[in-house]
Amino acid sequence: MSSDKKAKSFFVNGPVSPEKIAANIAAHQNKTHVGASQLFLGQVRADEVNGLKVTAIEYSAYEEMANAEIARIREEIIVKYKLSCAHVYHSLGHIEAGQVCFFVSVSSPHREASTLACSEMVERIKKEVPVFGRELFENDSHQWKTNQ
Repeated sequence: MSSDKKAKSFFVNGPVSPEKIAANIAAHQNKTHVGASQLFLGQVRADEVNGLKVTAIEYSAYEEMANAEIARIREEIIVKYKLSCAHVYHSLGHIEAGQVCFFVSVSSPHREASTLACSEMVERIKKEVPVFGRELFENDSHQWKTNQ
């Protein structure tokens, strides 16, 4: 049996916008079974590497595999922590220093579950999902970024 339904994509082109973040928060205002929501916003840092300042990161991914891995991790964490919901957005493309490139939001009836779930989801996605970042420097040079 095949399905014409498109698989969910967790990726956005460009930075995760403040409007997208605000819409996610606003969508939870009337959910009376939610007692706690935890957010993580990952931003591109203007790190100094070998005397050069990072000005941006270009993100790429093997999207089909990355989407499947994020979906698997998300579902495992929803079940493990009995979450009400969980949302993930990761940027693709050119993201300037200071812009948001990674967003995780989880909600649950109680704060401990949402805090632990958010932290675990961020760490697992960073370690297990094939997303690649190429750091761009002020002198137009670049290097592949290692996750920390």
